[in-house]
Amino acid sequence: MTFEQTAHTFDEAALHETEKTNPNPGDTRLWVERTGVRRYTGRSSRGAEVLVGSVSDEGAFTPGELLKIALAACSGLASDQPLSRRLGETYDAKIYVSGAPDRESEVYPVLDEVLELDLSELDADAQERLILVVERAIDRTCTVGRTLKAGTQVRLAIEGES
Repeated sequence: MTFEQTAHTFDEAALHETEKTNPNPGDTRLWVERTGVRRYTGRSSRGAEVLVGSVSDEGAFTPGELLKIALAACSGLASDQPLSRRLGETYDAKIYVSGAPDRESEVYPVLDEVLELDLSELDADAQERLILVVERAIDRTCTVGRTLKAGTQVRLAIEGES
């Protein structure tokens, strides 16, 4: 069995395991493929791609940057509906995310997000209510943020030819 066949077998096994435990069968399959020295392309079964590499690789995200982007995007998606209802479908938003790694422990001890919006059309009370609704929506439905806050178990299997 070649490495590619083994990787495919592992991917299929992971997909079947996901289907057993996930109420949404057929979830998108995700994988990375090595495309160079310390360079990978992340792929999805829906056709999406993202370049992943070292901080010195122009045009590629580092894994830590992708983690931060995932958090910010999840917060954006979780807040989209309440913000659309109050600010209109075409509201502008930008979410900045930052956090320095602790290189000794190889973790990000703190990740900071800043959701930038134009709330000038709302009075102070309406702004306060909207901020509360948005915070609750993100806390309730942002899976990435909830996972990071709770911690998660990560399992790794290494398979290959003998």
